[in-house]
Order: sequence, then structure tokens, then C-alpha cells
Amino acid sequence: MFIENLLRNKKVIVTGGATGIGYAIAERAAALGATVAIISRNEKNLANAVESISKNGGKAIFRVGDVRNWEHISNALDSAYSEMDGVDVLVNNAAGNFINRTENISEHGFQSIIGTVLNGTINCSMVIGRKWISTGSKGNIINITATYAWTGSAFVVPSAVSKAGVLALTRSLAVEWGIKGIRVNAIAPGPFDTERMMKRLMPSEEIVESVKRKNPFGRFGRLDEIANLAIFLMSEGAGFINGEVITIDGGEWLMGAGQFNGLMSMDSSFWDAMNRMRIPRDQ
Repeated sequence: MFIENLLRNKKVIVTGGATGIGYAIAERAAALGATVAIISRNEKNLANAVESISKNGGKAIFRVGDVRNWEHISNALDSAYSEMDGVDVLVNNAAGNFINRTENISEHGFQSIIGTVLNGTINCSMVIGRKWISTGSKGNIINITATYAWTGSAFVVPSAVSKAGVLALTRSLAVEWGIKGIRVNAIAPGPFDTERMMKRLMPSEEIVESVKRKNPFGRFGRLDEIANLAIFLMSEGAGFINGEVITIDGGEWLMGAGQFNGLMSMDSSFWDAMNRMRIPRDQ
């Protein structure tokens, strides 16, 4: 749906870009002409991702970096910035999550998720944002949050807290940095069929089917769908979109928000009975 070489001459950094959603975004950006730098902690995954992108004709490099550690990620981002001779788009995708009862989560569990999701997004945004501001360059940040960022969610409290912080960061920086020519937006995905999500959040078929039933489309999102949304936000066609959080979940969170949405599961006999009960008062 995009013109060829839509992102030609664009330089894009994607954190957590070796697998899952991050890789899908990086691969799509490279296919449309961007030079892409992907960053994560796993060198083997990074090398495989860059090899795959290159085989398909894309331009990609990688850096090993831990977004939780300011010095470590600063060095990785500085190196990628230098090799690409600048950066136009930063995609803060690096994340972590797991399901557990909150009272059973260790301090390390909390710090690991908050450090990756919230602190990691802050760290990368500050490193690249300061470069744009100091050079007077325009920039574009795309953060990956979650649909429960504004509602909260039981059993994923460290992630919910972190994603809410990313949401606030997105809207705050959009105002403060917008005047400097830096756009900041976010994508809030619902469930997408990635290896990490299936392993950590939906380890049983029962959970998988339960989540699908809560979605009007009855399925998970496809990686190409979220990649295309990210590409749109990278493009000049989205140049006046700033401070927005775009949900891509097939309507899942809206289905859970409506008081009577649970009636979606009722069959025709239920509705026939309801119709019989609606007898006019004058009869």
C-alpha cells in the first residue's frame, strides 16, 4: 500500500529489533528504502536479523545494547548514529513482560520490566533527542505502549505501570519537543502472534482461545499490520500527527469496556427470549 522507496534516505533505529514486532518494523522500513539499525542484547539474533534483511535487498546494521543501562545504550546509539551519519526515526520497541500475581513478583522482576520498558524508552529518547536538538535536526520518535496503559491490568502490573509511563512520556515530549521539530507518537498493540508473547503470556491453548474470544475479529494481529502502521507514522504523510497513541487491536479493548459487550457470546435462543420479554406496557 506504500509507494516504492517511500523511506529512501531515511535512517531508522529500532530497539528490540531482532525479533517479533521490532523485527517486522525494521524489515518493512528497510524494504521501503530506509537504512536500519537494530539494537538488542542478543548478538546472535541481531546478526540473523541483519542477514535476513540484507538478503532481501535492505540496508541494515546492528549494535548490541542494553536499554536499561544508560552508558551501555548510549555507546550503542552513538555508534549507530555515527555509522549512519544521523538518525531520522527512533522506534522504542524494546520490552519485556510476564504474567504473575503481583504479590509474588520479586523486586528484580519489577525492576527488570520497568528498566526495559520505561527507563529504556527514556534512555533512548534522551540520547537521540539531545542529538536532534543540539544539531537543530527534525526527528521522529515512535514508542510502543499497550492498550492497558490507560486502564491498567491485573497480573501484568510491572508492564502496566511502565506502559502508562511511556504513554505520559509520549504526550509530554510531543508538546515540549514539537516546537523543535520532533514528533513523538505511540502505537498501542493488542495481542500479536509473536514467539515471546505466546511463550510468556499465553502458554496454554486455553488462554489463547480465551483471548481470541475477547476480540471482535476473533484473532491475533498480524505483524505486517503493525509494521505498516509504524511505516505510516515514519512517513512524511503523517507529518502533522504528534502526541497521538494509535490503538491496533481489532477493537479488543473496546469490547471489554462496554458493560453489555459480554452478550456477544449469546446465541439466537437468548435473543429470542429477550424479544419475548419486551412486551409493551399496554398489553
